[in-house]
Amino acid sequence: MAERGTVHCPLNVRETSEDVVTGELFGKLQLIDPRWWLPDFLNRSLGTNEYRQQIYRNLEIKLWSRQPTFPPELLPWREGNTEVDVEIRWENPATTIFIEMKLGSDVSRTTSRTNGAEAFPSDQLIRNLRVGLHQAGWFREGELFHGERRRFGLILLAPKLGHPLVDLYRDRTRLIQSIPSGSELIELPEGPVIGASNYLGITEILEKNARFMTGAERRISCQIGEYLELKTKQIRSKRPRSIQKPQSLPLA
Repeated sequence: MAERGTVHCPLNVRETSEDVVTGELFGKLQLIDPRWWLPDFLNRSLGTNEYRQQIYRNLEIKLWSRQPTFPPELLPWREGNTEVDVEIRWENPATTIFIEMKLGSDVSRTTSRTNGAEAFPSDQLIRNLRVGLHQAGWFREGELFHGERRRFGLILLAPKLGHPLVDLYRDRTRLIQSIPSGSELIELPEGPVIGASNYLGITEILEKNARFMTGAERRISCQIGEYLELKTKQIRSKRPRSIQKPQSLPLA
């Protein structure tokens, strides 16, 4: 049992590696029919009911997905490529989901080539949001005819539920004000574009839908639950890190 630390998995050795947890969790989730976890995970994390159980056309789950550079003309600083921990895509309707994974560390308040002194926030979440919105087709970029706009959402997945930055960017006005060249957004997608889940939420979703799974899927589901329970206990046993609330942006 995971509680006794006897899950025989070499990935347990590196207790605080977010990449290891990402690979273990989503490697196993891909072995379970997405109908039994994906819509519930999205609805629960984003606080909506718009994602339904369905056959997902051209479903892709990509780990450590390297995104194209955000257009330099839309940023007051230089920025390289963005690597997203997990990218989930399908085409009916066209949807892109980014997942930012955390284990023992907080969301970075600055990213590469920024130092926190910029006029706009440059934390991991706002960077992933604007990169994702751009890739999903929600920026004008001077085009007369806009291409396909995809549904988009960003989810912070961590041992503990919630984060002040998630709460801040759920305010759609604040979100637009936090993006350089936010005026170049055509609009925001309908519904929530950012949310959060904890590891326990994944386990609860799998347990709820276990009756629909095959025997093999149920065994994998149990392995996921034990693994996430172990990781959560390992983090709780360490000294907690304080989370500072982000500075409020003035309303225009």
